[in-house]
Amino acid sequence: MQRIVGFFQGVGREMGKVSWPKRKELTRYTITVLATVIIMTLFFSVLDIGFTALFDTIR
Repeated sequence: MQRIVGFFQGVGREMGKVSWPKRKELTRYTITVLATVIIMTLFFSVLDIGFTALFDTIR
């Protein structure tokens, strides 16, 4: 039991050392991630539609 308590105390100490992003940075990072996900979704959707059309013409 003492090891578990020690582990969580260590986790608490380490979390105190973490440099958390400021609100402005977090907003910028979130927008970057969402934009990347949207662009990749569109890219793979276009590829999927293209390959589907290609395979349908081959059949």
